[in-house]
Amino acid sequence: MEKLAGLIFEARLLKNLPRSGYSFLGNGNENVAEHSFIVSVVSYILAKMCPSADEKKIVFMSLFHDLPESRTGDINYVQKKYVEKDENMAIEDIASGLFFGEEFKSLLQEFNEKKTVESKLANDADQIAFLVDLKVLRDKGAKTASKWIEAVLGRLKTDEGKKIAEAVLNSDSDSWWLENYVD
Repeated sequence: MEKLAGLIFEARLLKNLPRSGYSFLGNGNENVAEHSFIVSVVSYILAKMCPSADEKKIVFMSLFHDLPESRTGDINYVQKKYVEKDENMAIEDIASGLFFGEEFKSLLQEFNEKKTVESKLANDADQIAFLVDLKVLRDKGAKTASKWIEAVLGRLKTDEGKKIAEAVLNSDSDSWWLENYVD
């Protein structure tokens, strides 16, 4: 039980770990836990759009995909040029002693390999979560957000992910609540 409690505290740490790429945008911010939540929501939607895929696997991959960052930190694209993180070691250490450790390792390995339909959908959810933030920032006038959108779109691998991305970009980020606005 101690190992399980430790895992929960480790996951909670992600609330305090900022995503490092936002410093290059010049505005916006997000912690890893916030990011993982949105990725999980998007992955659930993508799983529903692809009924032949294993919905549970997609959502669980998305929920846990950045948990190793509790040990490695969130390394941005510039840092990756100079710093090498050992995510596999972090995954092994996290999984060690968990009764579901092998399943945990398998899910993250599949996510990182990006070969199965489930991992492709979960990875698309990861990109779409970032795209949503970029769209909100752009709608609020952040010019630099537009520079990143094309790069994010280029990383999408599934038709379902591309459809959601198109819907995100063609929507006003405030429209979901403005249509029911009561004065």
